[in-house]
Amino acid sequence: MPIDTDTKTIDHIQSLQIAFYGAGSMAEAIARGMINQKLTQPGRIAMLNRQNADRLTELNSQYGVQTILQGSSNEAFLKEADIVFLAMKPKDAAEAIAGIKPFISEHQLIISVIAGLSIASIELLLGRKLSIVRTMPNTSCTIGLGVTGISYSEAVTKEQQQLAEAIFQSVGITSVVEESYQDVITGVSGSGPAYVYYFMESMIDAAKAMGLSETAAKELVTQTVLGAVEMVRATGEEPAELRRKVTSPNGTTQAALELMSQKGLAETIASGMKRSSERAAEIGADIERSLKK
Repeated sequence: MPIDTDTKTIDHIQSLQIAFYGAGSMAEAIARGMINQKLTQPGRIAMLNRQNADRLTELNSQYGVQTILQGSSNEAFLKEADIVFLAMKPKDAAEAIAGIKPFISEHQLIISVIAGLSIASIELLLGRKLSIVRTMPNTSCTIGLGVTGISYSEAVTKEQQQLAEAIFQSVGITSVVEESYQDVITGVSGSGPAYVYYFMESMIDAAKAMGLSETAAKELVTQTVLGAVEMVRATGEEPAELRRKVTSPNGTTQAALELMSQKGLAETIASGMKRSSERAAEIGADIERSLKK
C-alpha cells in the first residue's frame, strides 16, 4: 500500500532525478522502497559505484535502475541528479565525497546515510553550505520496516524536508531529531536489529542445548519474538506491563527473569547501546581529524 504522503510531494519526487553514490544494501533498500511505493520510476534512479560491474548489472536487472553500463557516466549522473545520496562506507567517505565535489551544485539535495559523518564535515568536503540531510537508517529498511533518524542542515527547505521524509517513510518510519542526537539514534535503532538477533541466537543455542532440534529451536524462538513484538504494537501497552502480565508470582517466568536480572542483563543492554553510540561519535571524529591533516 502506498505511504500516506500528499499528492504534491509524490508528484514532485516523480519529476526528479536521483543518484545513489554507493550501491550497497542500504542504497538498494531505499531505492527498492521508492520503486515499490511508486514514489518514482526505476529509470529516474541511478546507482553508482567505483568498480563493481557485477553489482551494477544485478541492480539494473532486478530493479531497472540506471548504471554506467547503460551508457552514461558517474559524472553525468551526478550532475543531472536533483537528489544525491551519499551511501559509501564510512572509511571511504572522505575521499569519495571530495572526489565528487566538482559535480555537485547548489540546487541539489544531498542525503547522507553514512554513520558518524556530520553535516559540517560533508560541507567541508564539498566546499560550501548546501542542502544536506543526515540520516541513520537501519537494515530493516530492506523489508520496509526500518527506522530512520533524520537531521537537516540550515539550507534545507520545508519542501526538501517533505521530500526526504517521504523517501524514508517508503521503507519504514522516521524520526526527525537534532543532529546532536544522531549518535544516540545509532545506538538505539541503527545497531538495534543486531541486538535482537543476538538475543535470538542465544535463545536458539539454549533451546538446542536443552534438547530441541535446530529447526524446532529456530521456529519456536522466531515465532515467540514475532508474537511479543506484535503484542506491543497491536495492544499499545507498555512492554513492562505486558511482561508483568506474563510473570506469575513464583512461576517459571519470574524464575527466569530474576536470574537474568541478577546476571545484569538490563545493564549489559544499556552499556552496549551506549558503546554503539560512542563508536558512532568516534567514527565521525576520525573522519573530522582526517580532514584537518
